[in-house]
Amino acid sequence: MRILVAESSEFSATAAGILAGAGEVTWADADRAGLLALAPGHEVLWVRLRHRIDREILDAGRSLRAVATPTTGLTHIDGEEAARRGIAVLSLRGETEFLRTVRATAELTIGLMLALLRDLPGALAQAPRGGWDRDRFRGRELYGSTVGLVGLGRLGQQVARYLAAFEAEVLACDPYVERAAAPPNVRLVGMAELLGRADVVSVHVNLTAETRGLLGAAELAAMRPGARLVNTARGEVIREEALLAALRSGHLGGAALDVLADEHAVGGDHPLLRYAREHGNLLLTPHIGGCTGSSMERTEEFLASKVARWIAGQGGGQ
Repeated sequence: MRILVAESSEFSATAAGILAGAGEVTWADADRAGLLALAPGHEVLWVRLRHRIDREILDAGRSLRAVATPTTGLTHIDGEEAARRGIAVLSLRGETEFLRTVRATAELTIGLMLALLRDLPGALAQAPRGGWDRDRFRGRELYGSTVGLVGLGRLGQQVARYLAAFEAEVLACDPYVERAAAPPNVRLVGMAELLGRADVVSVHVNLTAETRGLLGAAELAAMRPGARLVNTARGEVIREEALLAALRSGHLGGAALDVLADEHAVGGDHPLLRYAREHGNLLLTPHIGGCTGSSMERTEEFLASKVARWIAGQGGGQ
C-alpha cells in the first residue's frame, strides 16, 4: 500500500522503518493545500493534529482505505464520514495497556497546577525586569490542598498518583469507576461535592455527547470562590463563554488550558487568547500534553506497528 505521512517533522526513525517495511511511503510536512494535492493515490494517510480530516480531504483521497493518527482524541477526523466510506481510523484510542506507559499529559497537568497556584508565569516575567518582590507572588502549595478530578480513567489515575507525592487530598467524580478501581489516595464523590470542596479542579474525561459542555455556567458557579480549573482533556468539555465570565467576575482564581474547542479555527482574535494576553489568571498552552520527544516516539512506533498489522491483514493491499 501507498502511505502518505503528511506530518513527518521529527518522525521516529524506528516508526519510519516499520512503515517502510509495510508499504511505499511518501514523506511530507504538508499544509492543507499540500495535503489536498498529495492525498490522491494513497491508501493510508498518517496525520497528527495539524489537519482536520473532513469530507474535502476524504474526497481528495479517493483511494484512501485508512487514516492513522497517534492520538486518543479523534475530533480532528470526521469519523462518521470515514465509516460511511469504509475507511478505517487507526489510532491510540482503546489501547489501554500501551497508554499506561505514556505519562506526558499527566506530568503537564501537575505543571499547570503548580503554575496556577504559584503564579509562575508572572514571577518569570517580572524577575528579569528587576521585579524582585517576593511578596507579590505569595501563592499556595499542592500540599494540603484539595484537588478534584473530573474523570478517573487512565489519565485521571496517573494524576492522582502524582498528587499522592504532594500529599494533597484527592477527590474524584466518575460514574463509571468503582471504589475498588480507584487509587488508594482518592475518594470518589458526586460532582456537587467535588466542585464545592476542591481548590483545584482538573478535567480528565473523553469527549462524548455526555461530556460535551459538562462544565458550564452552573457548574463553574458551584466551584469554590477563588478555585482554579485545569483542562488537559478536550476543550469542548468546558463552555468557554461561561469560563470567561467566571474569570472576569473573579469567582475563579484562575484557569490553565492545554486545549480549546475547535482548535483548527483558533486564531489571534479568539476570545480566550485575547483575555489571556491581558490577564494573568488564564494560562494557555497549545495542546502540548503529549508533545514530548519520548512520548511521541513511543506512540509513533506503536501506531506504525498497528498500521503494518492492518496492512498485512488487508493482504498487503492486494
